[in-house]
Amino acid sequence: MIKDFSDSNSILNQFLAEIRNVEVQHDRMRFRRNLERMAEIMGYELSKTLQYEEQEIITPLGEANMKLPKDEVVLATILRAGLPMHQGLLNYFDNADCAFVSAYRKHTTDEDFDIQVEYCASPSLVGKDLIISDPMLATGSSMVQVYEALKRYGVPRSLHIVCGIATEEGIALLQKKLPQSTKIWVGAVDDELTAQSYIVPGLGDAGDLAFGDKV
Repeated sequence: MIKDFSDSNSILNQFLAEIRNVEVQHDRMRFRRNLERMAEIMGYELSKTLQYEEQEIITPLGEANMKLPKDEVVLATILRAGLPMHQGLLNYFDNADCAFVSAYRKHTTDEDFDIQVEYCASPSLVGKDLIISDPMLATGSSMVQVYEALKRYGVPRSLHIVCGIATEEGIALLQKKLPQSTKIWVGAVDDELTAQSYIVPGLGDAGDLAFGDKV
């Protein structure tokens, strides 16, 4: 399943426009907050697909039967660019356990690179709902490598991928390499990748825009 939020009108479009807009995205705090707000909206919609069970809640005046999430959620993200979206999801899934993965492109030429995963910290994923967030899904290779690293901690009950902007190529790779039941949630799908595997029109380097240039 793929949910492209740009297929319908919502306030998410404004947040997406601002993270793309060169006149606005220089404001790092606003850039981070817009990614966070996008993830909050996606997290709310995603929550509708989880399993729920009825529980009895004691109030000061009596009892209320409420349907609450049944399964445990684990939020995972790719350092460092994924942190703002991770926070947005954590704002809503505030009791979730968290996993963090360090992945980066190690270039062999200007156009060729391998994905290197150097750090992975995660709770057990057995039987849990795993949500992996990252602002940009370009080729999809990083997301596949991250999932492979996380699988060492067990097989989750469900897998959700949350991204700000994706490409058709990246989505196709996830559909090929990840479990068939994977649900993909994206703010928009762009058509083009450059020879260096950057998304066009995209928004630039999300990590640099959120946290400053790296050396």
